[in-house]
Amino acid sequence: MHNRGLLLDLTLVSDPQLLCVVRAAIERLTEVSGFSPPECRSITRAVDEAMANVMRHAYGGSPDKRIDVSCKRISGMVNGVHREGLEIELLDQGLPFDQKKLTARSLDEVKPGGLGLHFIRDSMDVMEHSHKNGVNRLRLVKYFSADGKGQKPQGE
Repeated sequence: MHNRGLLLDLTLVSDPQLLCVVRAAIERLTEVSGFSPPECRSITRAVDEAMANVMRHAYGGSPDKRIDVSCKRISGMVNGVHREGLEIELLDQGLPFDQKKLTARSLDEVKPGGLGLHFIRDSMDVMEHSHKNGVNRLRLVKYFSADGKGQKPQGE
């Protein structure tokens, strides 16, 4: 995959009141990128869930820690097919991911919490996480549908 350019770069603190700002930015960005309304909603929900998880788990609810969010157009070969998409990356300096806790619980368990990972995995084509040099990195990718929709942002 090669990078076709940065579309959005946000730095914010881990205050849950700012989730609405990120939701609004992601929703509008996905709209102008050409995703369908259901895709816009699911991408926005996935990013919202990921941000909430960073605030809750990585930072333990502390409202004054840094979170970086960047969105880029990407293009490259996926399973032998040229694809274009949107890459969303979240960076934080909180507690490292606990691989054991990162497995989503069964949908059959009726209790609050733990469904965020299902939403993220169902909404996005790629979900990769890493921890290096004290930084957690979550990379989410949504490819444009194969019918050609979303290939160019409006105005291009």
